[in-house]
Amino acid sequence: MTRPIPTTALARVLRLLGSFGLNLGLAVGLLLSFALHAEAETKPDAARSLLLATTTSVQESGLLDALLPGFTKSSGYAVRVIAVGSGAAIEMARKGDADVVIAHSAEAEEALVRDGIATSRTSFMENFFVLVGPKSDPAGVVEAASPEAAFGLLFRSHAPFVSRADQSGTHVREQALVKAAGLDPKAPWPGRVETGSGMGPSLLVAGEKRAYILSDIATYLAFRDRVDLVVLSRPSSSLRNVYSVLQLDPKRFGHPIESEGAMALERHLLSPEVQRQIGAFGRDRFGEALFVPLAPGQAGR
Repeated sequence: MTRPIPTTALARVLRLLGSFGLNLGLAVGLLLSFALHAEAETKPDAARSLLLATTTSVQESGLLDALLPGFTKSSGYAVRVIAVGSGAAIEMARKGDADVVIAHSAEAEEALVRDGIATSRTSFMENFFVLVGPKSDPAGVVEAASPEAAFGLLFRSHAPFVSRADQSGTHVREQALVKAAGLDPKAPWPGRVETGSGMGPSLLVAGEKRAYILSDIATYLAFRDRVDLVVLSRPSSSLRNVYSVLQLDPKRFGHPIESEGAMALERHLLSPEVQRQIGAFGRDRFGEALFVPLAPGQAGR
């Protein structure tokens, strides 16, 4: 039997939906994400619940499904997950529409701390972005000397390219690479398709269109067999992808923030046992880990 959703948590989601106006696709996705995770909770005490706003990659890769049950069992906090792009997750934080945030958009996260909305930003794992596309590689991206050069090739050749266009961490990195290539990220790009969707759905669009796309490695591997696209980029420091947990200042909002539960989740993610779990996640299925744990001494990088 499904338990009722606590009024305060639902009110946050409804406020968030209103802030996105007529973006019906995002609204439906948020409600589905909220409802599914509310149904999946394992603890009967709805008063001890935590609303987590997170980037889509940690959900679509399956990592949250591996990490959160242990947290709920040890802490007693049931976690309700809203999986959106980092930009939307950070916007939720600004409005106090979440208790805690996981994101991978460093500049936006640092701005949240500078503005006093977040009291801390703690990095706990990383992976990397990859530029993927059809194996035939008509734009010759595999020969590019750098990710920036690869985007220059894509732009000049008018190659089909799928952009999330949602101010997520991945979209922000895409724009940074385009700019580093000496191009205007806002300039028209014949062949570019903008989805406004999460990483998984955007990868599916790229697969259907035999197009190129920038993705985090974890979501790409989780969807690889469904899209028939291959990694074409070379390792580069400009593709590093760091995930951080952000604690919000409860004094900034006119409604309660579950700060105790938020700190408990951060401690859980940084614990040696969970760091080992993060470092092993994906090896059994993909032959390689999807994330690299970051020791507490590296936090906030």
